[in-house]
Amino acid sequence: MATIHIGKYQASIYPEGKGYTGALSLGFDAQRKRQRVKRKGRTKAEVKAKLIEAVDELDAGITTEQDYTVEDCINDWLEKGLKGRDQGTIANYRSMAIHHIIPQIGKIKIKKLTADELDDWLDGRAEILATRSLRLIHQIIQRAIRHAQRRDKVKRNVADLVDIPEGQEGRPSKALNLEQAKTVIHAALSSPIMAYVIICLLCGIRTEEARALLWTEVDLKERTVAVYRAVRVKGETKTKKSRRVLKVSKLGIQVLKELHKARAAERLASGERGVDNTHVFRREDGRPLDRWYVRREFQKITKAAGIGDDWCPRELRHSFVSLLSAHKVAIEEIARLVGHSSTHVTETVYRQEIRPALTDGAVVMDKIFKPRAG
Repeated sequence: MATIHIGKYQASIYPEGKGYTGALSLGFDAQRKRQRVKRKGRTKAEVKAKLIEAVDELDAGITTEQDYTVEDCINDWLEKGLKGRDQGTIANYRSMAIHHIIPQIGKIKIKKLTADELDDWLDGRAEILATRSLRLIHQIIQRAIRHAQRRDKVKRNVADLVDIPEGQEGRPSKALNLEQAKTVIHAALSSPIMAYVIICLLCGIRTEEARALLWTEVDLKERTVAVYRAVRVKGETKTKKSRRVLKVSKLGIQVLKELHKARAAERLASGERGVDNTHVFRREDGRPLDRWYVRREFQKITKAAGIGDDWCPRELRHSFVSLLSAHKVAIEEIARLVGHSSTHVTETVYRQEIRPALTDGAVVMDKIFKPRAG
């Protein structure tokens, strides 16, 4: 057994199996148990190089176990590095990690992951994923490694050294035309999210704003809904401009009145009294809506309407903008109705739906959609 010194540490290299093992002596712990770092290799030179690397890491304060993988790193970040984040955001990160990162490079030891490997892998992913997805994947890896760096588990962040390649073009957002919108409303009449769909389409509120709406924020007499909150981290709307009171078209109020009447009957039957401060939109069993449930139910509606099941609930908002623009509503008015801080935001986000044009959203919606008979 050869004994050598590497820096301030004593080490030994000895034959084991078909190769060699190197052991770096770190002294004893509080229980007088010997502490050692071991490295294996096919030759003495290979083992010595690994021991030198281990000493460099020890001197730098890096304490990662040899089998700490990319999967371990990402899971640590998902569990401990996202405190205070919106649950929807965390779920999105987790889904991207589970489906796109861990199956591909999860088993690679974090210390062995090189910038070249990550570069090549992202280039391969660029052949099937949209640029936006690639950007998110890179961000997840970069932030996970940064989290590990702060805990002395990895020396450098290879994700900082690679550029994000250009991916495939993502599916552009779509908007319902007038005939499609009418068909969707008709198909929604038998859906548990009927009122949700109609209000989102006729008011243009964000999906997270609709899910957070309370009955105390609805004025059926004045035909208004107050958008003060959203299903976000602190329950706040996206921006200050997003806080707004919207006039609701007659069809929208008709739907809300019917829903309120049904909800009042339920409360009476269960013996509830006082002001109803529950969510306007919820599941049939009383649970709050989540975006996955809404997406599934909405796609059932669009499929029943004969326009396919590849639509997203947020495209109701796109449709609101498109319908108003087609009926000559000024972009300044549209920006105010959808809660944008400026017309520039509206033009950027909804550039495909905007057409030049002047009036109030609810008035126009009254012209487009008539209240149902009875």
